[in-house]
Amino acid sequence: MTPQKAVIGLEIHIQVNTVRSKMFCTCSQDYRGAPPNTNVCPVCLGLPGSLPVPNREVIRKAIMLALALGSKVLDKVVFVRKHYFYPDLPKGYQISQHRGPGMAPIAVGGSLEIEGDSGPKRIRMRRIGVEEDPARITYPSGDPTRSSYSLIDYNRSGVPLIEVVTEPDLSSPKEARVFMEKLLELVDHLGISNPDLEGAFRVDVNISIEGGERVEVKNIGSLKDIEKAISYEVVRQRAVLAAGGKIQRETRHWDPVKGVTIVSRYKELEEEYRYFPDPDLPPIAITSSIVEEIASKMPELPWHRAERYVKIYGLTRYVSRVLVSRKRLSEFFEEVVKIYGDPRRVADLLINDFLGIVNERGGNLDMVKASPQSIAKLLSLMDQGVISVKIMKMILERVVLGGEDPEEIVVRENLKVIASDEELEELAEKVIKENPKAVEDAKKNPKAINYLVGQVMKLTRGRADPQKIAAIIRRKLSIGS
Repeated sequence: MTPQKAVIGLEIHIQVNTVRSKMFCTCSQDYRGAPPNTNVCPVCLGLPGSLPVPNREVIRKAIMLALALGSKVLDKVVFVRKHYFYPDLPKGYQISQHRGPGMAPIAVGGSLEIEGDSGPKRIRMRRIGVEEDPARITYPSGDPTRSSYSLIDYNRSGVPLIEVVTEPDLSSPKEARVFMEKLLELVDHLGISNPDLEGAFRVDVNISIEGGERVEVKNIGSLKDIEKAISYEVVRQRAVLAAGGKIQRETRHWDPVKGVTIVSRYKELEEEYRYFPDPDLPPIAITSSIVEEIASKMPELPWHRAERYVKIYGLTRYVSRVLVSRKRLSEFFEEVVKIYGDPRRVADLLINDFLGIVNERGGNLDMVKASPQSIAKLLSLMDQGVISVKIMKMILERVVLGGEDPEEIVVRENLKVIASDEELEELAEKVIKENPKAVEDAKKNPKAINYLVGQVMKLTRGRADPQKIAAIIRRKLSIGS
């Protein structure tokens, strides 16, 4: 029996962390690492009598995202009050946007094409709007079910968010992850958000099995967890239906430790939020001239940049896609190419070695201290035969994470390749004399020569060409290649 199809839609909340102030006040929106409840004022604390003032730069960035997605930008922005009662919402409502009578988000429609399970697939957008982030609830034990009390930090209250709501066009956990990866690439290249930052995005996932009730899984904060949560929820719903049960319309939370979704409350209907236009915030007109001006300043989109790499640099589509997966990586690549040339060689080093070091430590490019000049210098040292590939790999981490100059490391630690044939001959002779059994093995099986080569490489601390050493040893042992 063929499993019933999953129907998946996403509500994505992206922090606009490239502006200085919050959505409706002048408090700093950089809450990370700040002492609790220090970046606050009467507006973001929701005190009576305080009046919000919209951050127009956030609205402009939302329009930019809408244009990149091919959405229709509406001619006015209307803010609404979304009522629900939770400790992290001091006013008892969130200033947000919605689509309905007398209400208007930033934009409607548009789409983003992804590589779906069965080929290219276009995921439609329902609406794009802006809103304020709630405060942050923390639990002493880190687990709300095990903590005897909770604490609230209002530093995050009022941080600007762009909300992107998709149509239910996704069909699998993998498609949801691929969509999110591409959307985050886009907001990174547009200068809207840095996806590497903690809390830079949160996703509410709406999941149903075709024909059944919809379940919302709230506040998922990583790409891996989005995929895992959807996988779990699809299996759970199918199991309930297979057992003759009925899916409840409810809100659930993802527990990343246990790997399960947990029921939180029965799902509210939209009417229960009592949306209505905020009387403190009059509508803002969005004229065609504003939209045209924003469109004229649009940076290069990631898929256009990837196509340029294929055409101009001769890179494969896969390599190009990896390089544009992060704006900072693509810019770093282009700077190294300007200095060194040979884009294929630069791409190979960045993807296979440079990114490997970064990804082992969480993947945040903010940790990179290397300059494009130092990476270009490293490649040049190999081209000149000054260092071997092994030495390059040995010092690369210090260059990337420590910002050290590769040439200074090589000189200070005497890591230059041994170019003298006489010295290599002597070392090879020494290894042959000290390893008679390995010599016999090499004479019987030419592949066994690798052990002897490795011993010479040890003596040189990786400063010699292994192929050159192998040729010397073969000649000394009268072994053919």
